[in-house]
Amino acid sequence: MTDTPRSRPRPQPASQSHRRHRGMARAALSSAVLLLAACAGGPPPPAWQGNARQALDRAVEAHLSGDSRAEAQDFARARSEIARTGNPALMARAELIRCAAQVAGLMFGPCEGFERLRADADPAGRAYADHLAAMPLSADDIAHLPSAQRDAAAAVASARRGGRSAPGPSAASLQKIDDPLARLIAVAVLFQAGQASPAVIAVAADTASAQGWRRPLLAWLNVQAQRAENAGDSAEAQRLRRRIELVRNDR
Repeated sequence: MTDTPRSRPRPQPASQSHRRHRGMARAALSSAVLLLAACAGGPPPPAWQGNARQALDRAVEAHLSGDSRAEAQDFARARSEIARTGNPALMARAELIRCAAQVAGLMFGPCEGFERLRADADPAGRAYADHLAAMPLSADDIAHLPSAQRDAAAAVASARRGGRSAPGPSAASLQKIDDPLARLIAVAVLFQAGQASPAVIAVAADTASAQGWRRPLLAWLNVQAQRAENAGDSAEAQRLRRRIELVRNDR
């Protein structure tokens, strides 16, 4: 698929930083087979595809930056474009995009928009939804996941089958996930399953920091600060709280 926007006034160009973040978010979710798929070549695609893709990109970017109002507006626009097709499987994938971005920032809970459409979702979508909830998956379901998520999913499944906590992927192996958003999602799944070591949690915080993603950065820094406080490391806890205040005040 190529994206051809509907004929209408073009928005002002985004800043270089915003374009970079948008591209990374799109790449992450494309690799998770969650973005709307289409074929290359052939006749030009219908307008709704490009419009929905652009709106979803903006919604993910807005969520990661902590702009809830813009996120809601852009996601509503994406829903409207997809609804024109009457295809619930495509709508289910769009709902998963939103939930994946939320999970990256430790916003856990049922993916309600997807669950309303689960019966019409494809096997890859159902497997990804269960993965985001840190549910143990079968080998067949893990095979449906993007490669960046399979090690985390296998670790969760192994631990749950054994009835005990098992070590997940190492911090070093998670660092090798090229896509920063996919990396955050993998760590978040491990965290839900109780399999994220301090070094793994640091991978998530460092990733969010490097990308300038305010919402997930605050979430992961709070996890680190709470752990430091629980361990009685007041100096480290204070250092992390200063970082949190810096991010919160930079609005």
